[in-house]
Amino acid sequence: MRGVALRRPVAAGLTVAALVAGLAGCTGDPGGDGEGKAAATACADGAYAWSGIRRTQELTAMADPIRIEEETDSYEARLEPVGDPVRRPSVTGAPRGVGAAGVIRALGARLRTEEPLAGPSETERADEDHYFEVATGDLKGAYYAWGWIDLVEADFTYTCGSAEPVRGRVRTWEGTGSGFLSCSETAGEDDVPARTAGRGSCPAGSAAAEAEI
Repeated sequence: MRGVALRRPVAAGLTVAALVAGLAGCTGDPGGDGEGKAAATACADGAYAWSGIRRTQELTAMADPIRIEEETDSYEARLEPVGDPVRRPSVTGAPRGVGAAGVIRALGARLRTEEPLAGPSETERADEDHYFEVATGDLKGAYYAWGWIDLVEADFTYTCGSAEPVRGRVRTWEGTGSGFLSCSETAGEDDVPARTAGRGSCPAGSAAAEAEI
C-alpha cells in the first residue's frame, strides 16, 4: 500500500513562453520601480530554456515503531516531523516583470504538473499533530508510517528581445503525502523516504529494516 499524495489548492496559471523580438531589456531583479517598470512590462513575455531539472522525494515525518498485537481493520499513526521544520520555495534571478511566481508557473507548465507548484508565498511546515489513518482490514504485526514531500529543482535562462539573457534557479515542490506499509514489505527502489522510514522503524530482520537506500 502506498499513501495518496496530498496538495493544497493553489490558483493555477500558465506563463506564456513566446520569444518576442525587439522588446525592451530584461534584468534579474525581483522588483524594480521608476524606469524599471516600463522595462519590466515589456519583458513579461520572454522565453525560458530549462536545464538541470531534478524531481526528488524527501522524508518529512515518521511514526514511532508500530506493533499491532490483535487483528484490527483500522489504525491511526502519529507522524513526528524530521528534517527541516519549515520549507519555502525559492527563486534566484527572477526577471523583472515576471517575478518568482511567474518563473514557478512557467516551470509547472514545462513539467505539465497535475497540480500547480508551490508559489513564493507558500510554506510547508512539519506539523506536530499530523496523523495518518489507514482502514484496510486484517491489520496485525509490525508496520511503518511516514510522510514525504515531492521536491522540484531546475535552472533556467530567460531571454527577452535583444537584452542579455537572465539566468536563475528554482526550488519548490509539487505536493506532499503520507504512507503506511507492513514491515514485511519493501518499498520501491526509488522510494527513498519510505525505505528510510522502514529501516528506522521496523524490527531487525524484517524486509523493510533490511532494505537498501
